[in-house]
Amino acid sequence: MAKRPNILIFMTDQEQGDVVAPGHPCQTPNADRLAREGVRFSHTYTPSPHCCPSRATFMTGLYPSRHGVYNNICTPTAIHYGLNAGVETFSEHLRTAGYNLTLCGKWHVSVEEGPADRGWKERAITANKGASHHRSIDQWRHGPVSDDDAIRRRGRVRRPGWGDFEVYRTLPDGGPKGYENLHDYTVVQEAIAAIDEMSQQDAPWCLFVGTIGPHDPFNVPEKFVKLYDPAQIPLPPNYADSLDDKPRIVQRQRRQLWDQLSEDEVRESIAHYWAYCTLQDELLGEVLDALDASGQAGDTLVVFMSDHGDYVGAHGLYLKGVPAFREAYHVPCIMRWPAGIRNPGRTVDAFVTLADFAPTFLELGEATQPADLSGASLLPFLRNETPDAWPDAYHT
Repeated sequence: MAKRPNILIFMTDQEQGDVVAPGHPCQTPNADRLAREGVRFSHTYTPSPHCCPSRATFMTGLYPSRHGVYNNICTPTAIHYGLNAGVETFSEHLRTAGYNLTLCGKWHVSVEEGPADRGWKERAITANKGASHHRSIDQWRHGPVSDDDAIRRRGRVRRPGWGDFEVYRTLPDGGPKGYENLHDYTVVQEAIAAIDEMSQQDAPWCLFVGTIGPHDPFNVPEKFVKLYDPAQIPLPPNYADSLDDKPRIVQRQRRQLWDQLSEDEVRESIAHYWAYCTLQDELLGEVLDALDASGQAGDTLVVFMSDHGDYVGAHGLYLKGVPAFREAYHVPCIMRWPAGIRNPGRTVDAFVTLADFAPTFLELGEATQPADLSGASLLPFLRNETPDAWPDAYHT
């Protein structure tokens, strides 16, 4: 197996694992290309279906119970605002091992530290150190929001006191590509510049590209929305779940919020979500094209994945978080490494969690491995081997 490859991570935000599965109607030609040339991990899961704990697990190789990030670190309701004392990230060890590292886009691991504090060069960073958003409970109690319209608008749900929530909307195209005016395009342009810069240097490199799509709201340029006909989209097979045997809070979420949407709106929301995933796939294609142009694609491990999923109407729900259903826990994961993957085109059905990536990168980079990580290296699967005592069940 080749040694010390470059590492390119393309992590979307809130993308269901199902959308890149073979035969799924969502159009993801670049992810499909990666799978043909690499390995598809069909059972990849986050230990917690929320941006911050999942990304902290990815960066540290630890479950939330050990790294200390349990919920949104940018809000007044945060349990912790950053990683526990003494917790290390894979980037620090790769830096020590001689890697150049650049992080473009979404961080969302800590508001006490930014990527630069953990060894990364920063480009177009979102959810960075010091970030704060969302209203607090006290603000809701003392300053209720009133919406402009007395009648619920299509694609929105009413939330008294909090303001309407927009589930989806069609946007004007932002240029010939459709997305030139979106921040994710800026992130990808910065990533392409970083590939050009780092490929001119002798050291191996690691690039993290973190887009914010297809995170809610599903507001997507018309060019992509036109790819899908809502009338041809079936409701999720579990849409009729009564939730009678589920926790009361999950029942309330559906009945107070999401049941406001008609079945036609649910189909439209799914069409917009798939459109958003296709947009992200085009952005992935731009990064892959830049990697090909650099001449370093053969020596680069490319990882395409997401931090968590979205219900998008499954069980009649949306977003992620409190409900504990597969759609929010199951994420896409595809790896390609021409110089290091044996028998490409395979699908690995073993359970994989976001804790398994840090030890994988550290082994690849011949870097120091912190003791007692929650995850384990995925390199045996890239070599088409079955690791000893790999878990055959996963609980969260």
